[in-house]
Amino acid sequence: MRRSRSVVLALVTALAAAVGAVWVALPAFAAGVTATFVKTSDWGSGWEGKYTITNGGSTTVNGWSLAFDLPAGTTMGTYWDALLTSSGQRHTFTNRSWNGTIAPGASVSFGFLASGSGSPTNCQLNGASCGGGTTPTTPPPTTAPPTAPPPTTPPPTTPPPTTPPPTTGLPKHILTGYWHNFDNPAVELRLRDTPAEYDVVAVAFAEATATPGAVTFAVDPGLSTALGGYSDADFSADVRTLQSRGKKVIISVGGETGRVAVNDAASARAFSDSVYALIQRYGFDGVDIDLENGLNPTYMAQALRALRANVGSNLIIAMAPQTIDMQNPAGSYFKLALDIRDILTVVNTQFYNSGAMLGCDQNAAYAQGTVNFIVALACIQLEAGLRPDQVGLGLPAGPGAAGGGIVAPSVVNAALDCLTRGTNCGSFRPPRTYPGLRGAMTWSVNWDISNGNGFARTVGPHLDTLP
Repeated sequence: MRRSRSVVLALVTALAAAVGAVWVALPAFAAGVTATFVKTSDWGSGWEGKYTITNGGSTTVNGWSLAFDLPAGTTMGTYWDALLTSSGQRHTFTNRSWNGTIAPGASVSFGFLASGSGSPTNCQLNGASCGGGTTPTTPPPTTAPPTAPPPTTPPPTTPPPTTPPPTTGLPKHILTGYWHNFDNPAVELRLRDTPAEYDVVAVAFAEATATPGAVTFAVDPGLSTALGGYSDADFSADVRTLQSRGKKVIISVGGETGRVAVNDAASARAFSDSVYALIQRYGFDGVDIDLENGLNPTYMAQALRALRANVGSNLIIAMAPQTIDMQNPAGSYFKLALDIRDILTVVNTQFYNSGAMLGCDQNAAYAQGTVNFIVALACIQLEAGLRPDQVGLGLPAGPGAAGGGIVAPSVVNAALDCLTRGTNCGSFRPPRTYPGLRGAMTWSVNWDISNGNGFARTVGPHLDTLP
């Protein structure tokens, strides 16, 4: 954001006498490595599945590949914490860079969504039975796992299902806007004057203190003066007013010049404790992580989990990374999002101030400010592990709000249609549709009002029409 703006296995040689074939398991596995499957959620027309790979041996596992079949009529959807290659109904998942090593006694897992009522069969872990599963009837694939996201294909006629969103009291599709706690060329306004189209208002920003990791917040003196007097008490009352209207108000940490650093256990505690104190003082519904100068995913995840333990399951956790931060799942911001996916509400990536970038097809650089750019880059997150209800499209609210990537609100609506319905796409089409896509975000409420409130009045109502 601008202010002036991350089976039991040994080295097995199995003689298949019936067919005269010899299968050799890959040598990476120690004895005692097994894989188990569970449906973590089932809603009739589809389900969410999870495989857990456990190293019960005495040596470290370095890399894994797990394959299984889905019956006809059951199709693969979104997946996370693994790479996927498919051939017909046979699906092979391989480790990502951060979860390929499994120490003795440790486990890793990956998950996916599927539509249909069938379950995985013929599970094969690195060339042998997953343990308790059915021995495969075909040899394991010998091709190396892909190093890029899966290729794109036209969207299927039946979109994949999504898991229900977390219980944060939010609508299925939301419009988020940032409110300025500072005086700049955009219109200044009291928090209570935020237009009704916004479902979530992110207060920008909490500031760093002298204590590493700790943050603080108070109404900016310059803003108070510009408004003819606006106190902390006024602001707190405005938070309650918006909440009485069914809105959520969250405190955003960072911004373009933010210098909040959470790099160790002590600063993680300081961050969690200080944000919790602000929630208690002002009544915020959650926190937004908008650090544009780097973050440590390990300790920020620790801080956010501690905060949620204090606040409870209704805590909203949002993120607003720059586009470059969501290009690679191994990057710090993307990794943080994946690591806290079980408690994460939404990632509103800033699809602006970016230049041209590769999309999930990895075949072309898409220019910012286009439907292709927004859809192709959102597709990276949707195909690399985030649930659709955890992905939002962040765009600037017209002139003055950003240095580049400004689009007409109608372009935002076209991108929403392309991702959720497969309509109004440009030349790029995502590999499937994502009807559970969470919504859109804009920088900012103030700039939107300065530019005639076109973003909220165009995108807000359109979100209500999405599937």
